[in-house]
Amino acid sequence: MITAPNRTSNWFARAISDTVGGLGQLLWPAKCVNCGRHSVETGNVLCGDCWEGLTSVCSADYCRRCGKDVSPYVACEGVCPNCRGEEIGFDGIARAGRYAESLQDMILAFKKDKTELDSIMVWLADTALQTSTFFQDIDFFVPVPLHWRRRFHRGYNQSYLLAKGLKHPSAEISTDLVRIRYTKPQAEMPSFAARVKNVKGAFAVRYRHPFAGRKVCLVDDIKTTNATLNECSKTLREAGAEKVFALVLSVAGQDAR
Repeated sequence: MITAPNRTSNWFARAISDTVGGLGQLLWPAKCVNCGRHSVETGNVLCGDCWEGLTSVCSADYCRRCGKDVSPYVACEGVCPNCRGEEIGFDGIARAGRYAESLQDMILAFKKDKTELDSIMVWLADTALQTSTFFQDIDFFVPVPLHWRRRFHRGYNQSYLLAKGLKHPSAEISTDLVRIRYTKPQAEMPSFAARVKNVKGAFAVRYRHPFAGRKVCLVDDIKTTNATLNECSKTLREAGAEKVFALVLSVAGQDAR
């Protein structure tokens, strides 16, 4: 026989659950996944300070050609005065934010074994992708590749982890763009010219690659001077790609080329 639910017992069960949850929060307070500080906020992976720092650098008002911050009025025009005449090898870019504040801290930690940040990193990248101008025009996501030596040392390619978590109705991930020459980190290069030289000829595509006549979206964590993305784009175009776009977590060097 089915009996009506006992409201008193239901209320008592909820009260016990809330009490146990509150006690657990008191004994084992949540930790911010970024800074590691204890937080009284439940259900959030970031503390209030880190969240505020993240939102301060994430904005939809950016140039869809170079990724740098612009005013809302310039953003509507699609390009900004700073990148007019600049050589950009890809057809458009989407980004989560500027390389500063909490976003910078998280990206640096994400590169250095803090893979527990992958959920929020993927969420940021996917949000940027969903609001991009080229979401419907992607056949393949292509993570910017690491040389096997750096991949072996780090244990993973953070760009591949980002690409793997993206939501798209049809696009697939391709790892047929490879880095064939070991290069120094771009951050160590003293100038734009040095960055260009550092990655020149560093990429190639595998035999029987799928890029001919297709639309490709490069995925990376940071864009600073376009040197790496330009070289990757050049390699993909030489392989027959019809369009090349870029999706990055952050754009660094607001005044850099």
